Amino acid sequence: MSRGGAHRAVRSCDVLSRGALSRGALSRGALSRGALSRGAPTVGVSSAGGASSAVGGSSSVGAGTAMVPGARRPGPGEDGGGDLVVEARDLSLRFGGVTSLDGVSLRQHRGEILAVIGPNGAGKTSLFNCLTGAYRPQRGSVTFWPEPGRPTQLVGRRPHAITRLGVARTFQNIRLFPALSALENVQVGTEVRQRYGPVSAVFGLPGARRAEQEGVRRALDLLDLVGLRHRTHELAASLPYGEQRRLEIARALGTGPSLLLLDEPAAGTNPAEKRDLAGLIGAVAATGVSVLLIEHDMGLVMSLATSVVVLNFGRVIACGTPAAVQRDPAVIEAYLGVSDADADADVGDLGKDLR
Repeated sequence: MSRGGAHRAVRSCDVLSRGALSRGALSRGALSRGALSRGAPTVGVSSAGGASSAVGGSSSVGAGTAMVPGARRPGPGEDGGGDLVVEARDLSLRFGGVTSLDGVSLRQHRGEILAVIGPNGAGKTSLFNCLTGAYRPQRGSVTFWPEPGRPTQLVGRRPHAITRLGVARTFQNIRLFPALSALENVQVGTEVRQRYGPVSAVFGLPGARRAEQEGVRRALDLLDLVGLRHRTHELAASLPYGEQRRLEIARALGTGPSLLLLDEPAAGTNPAEKRDLAGLIGAVAATGVSVLLIEHDMGLVMSLATSVVVLNFGRVIACGTPAAVQRDPAVIEAYLGVSDADADADVGDLGKDLR
């Protein structure tokens, strides 16, 4: 990209410093310069080289690669090593005159923890909704590999069909069944994999009984995994907030996913709950489930994710390892706005206009 093009890409983020994402809001916890400097990764990082952005700096194509607009897309066999679990290409989503996603592309490798970050309104949840069938993008494709060598197109499929293929998700706002017990909530997820008809269920035929017993066993195992076995028969509504978050993850895991999408799982949790959550996400990834994570807590992201993709105004502006992304000029610009010198100049110009 030319110097002028890079400058325009940087200036496209200027509105953040004067609008929805003010310096005052940042100081209250969204992302500060301190958070950027403190976010050194503490887990093993994949081989993806550096950050790739619209401002400069190149990256080798590797795990968690997001394709910045204008970059050449890797062709078949150029996936940087390791098998892919999901690949989105050129996703565009519009609501009337509002563009939520503008040519977003990313690739995630099996077993990876990939974080998608960005300011509010950047298009992160819209991306999740496109991946899970809640939204149908006007352009682009999503390819999912339930197993290596078996690609499946997701765009156009219904959410329940995508869940059966092996994609599960949680939501920003907890969506448990409050009048059901913890065990029953997880059983709702395990029933996705049960194979018996209504006749078997009504008459309690052996196949249905075996499937139900297996569902209960699987649900109890998942409650063990998330540390809620002692809450087995308690109503979901009676659980503390942090435990409700973990219960929702257990229910999603009950569907038997290859890819788990977590939409701001740490929202509203206290520091102790966040530590527990980080350990749980790491344990889930250790079982072989790939995790795609949206999160605003930069400490959690930088300590947990193997790769990071940054969205801003519906576009990918950077991707790479956590350490590389947190130093990327475009990312700093998107979160922190213009430089002090530019800000002073803008204030001066505004003062002249007022005079």
